[in-house]
Amino acid sequence: MSNAIETKALTKHFKDFSLDSLDLELPEGCILGLIGENGAGKTTAIKLLLGILKADSGSAKVLGRNVGPDMGDVKEEIGVVLDEPGLPEKLTVRQLGRIMPSIYKSWSREDFAAYIRRLELPEDKAYKDFSRGMKMKLGLALALSHKPRLLLLDEATSGLDPVVRDSVTDLLLDFTRDAGHSVLISSHIVSDLEKLCDYIAFLHKGRLMLLEEKDTLLEEYGLLQCSAEEAGAIDPSAVIGRRDNPYGCRLIVRKDALPRGSVTEAVSIEELFIFMVKEDKK
Repeated sequence: MSNAIETKALTKHFKDFSLDSLDLELPEGCILGLIGENGAGKTTAIKLLLGILKADSGSAKVLGRNVGPDMGDVKEEIGVVLDEPGLPEKLTVRQLGRIMPSIYKSWSREDFAAYIRRLELPEDKAYKDFSRGMKMKLGLALALSHKPRLLLLDEATSGLDPVVRDSVTDLLLDFTRDAGHSVLISSHIVSDLEKLCDYIAFLHKGRLMLLEEKDTLLEEYGLLQCSAEEAGAIDPSAVIGRRDNPYGCRLIVRKDALPRGSVTEAVSIEELFIFMVKEDKK
């Protein structure tokens, strides 16, 4: 299986922040969730993949091509939805549909019309009068209607109500039914990505803390409730995070490093991320 995205030691320095030595892989046909707090470097990573920012060091490939001036027609095969889509405010959906064929060679009027119907968007309302949810749905419809192989979505579900988020999730799952289609979606809302993604990457303060297949991640880690004395007897290398309470301890642990017979509960991706970040701050 080839990779839709591959970065090696990708680095970008700013005055007060650095995205440091990012190693990412997104296999074709999969969805990768890039999770991190606001300011963790998610948007910087996506802009580097698009060539909007130039890396200080390292390398990046998208759909088999090195990111840079020689990407050529590969950009036609990338659909992008940023946190702020940045469309002309006075234009309507109908007007945008007329303009897009002059921008994308592979634009499909039929696909766009189908997405607009599915997402229940008004065709003759000005973009400036759209709610945030409507703007993000329109951004997705535009990104999908030029037949991309890869979607890059930056905080596309942030601030959306549950019904709209569910619509977006269904749309992305339908898109990746084609084995040649892939998605990178970033968010600081972990629960939005947990049911959607095949792979999970944790980004914290510009540093990649973890990249793993979601199912493997949930198999490797567990939640252990125990007394303080029992916690003290566990190999420290097995403990990812710890919270003490009046009744004992709540530990996130690596199951394979526990004594045989230890019983753990399932841990959510959100709990795992929060615990890992708190341990990193310590």
